Amino acid sequence: QVHLVESGGGLVQPGGSLRLSCAASGNFFSINNMGWYRQAPGKQRELVGVVTGSGNINYAESVKGRFTISRDNAKKTVYLQMNSLKPEDTAVYYCKVRVVLSNPLRESDDWGQGTQVTVSS
Repeated sequence: QVHLVESGGGLVQPGGSLRLSCAASGNFFSINNMGWYRQAPGKQRELVGVVTGSGNINYAESVKGRFTISRDNAKKTVYLQMNSLKPEDTAVYYCKVRVVLSNPLRESDDWGQGTQVTVSS
């Protein structure tokens, strides 16, 4: 019922920038939280940043001051602007959205397919 399309990953040198996008579509009533997670090889998936429906934002300590999460509710899209990238930021980045479905009214968490971000010289 929810389709997420991510874009914007790639290869970048240390100190560079990338912007990820995740657009949601489908049959849902509204979107609550929108967030980004990442998973590096051999590690567990971890939260990068999340923005709630009311606009509250939280970041992982490791990305504070370098990454900025934002959302465009009209476009049903969440963005992650990543600056001052480091090799340790290398991972597959996943978006996650919490939507509200109707009939019956309930919440559902859905994940994007993931996009690779590689930071290397």
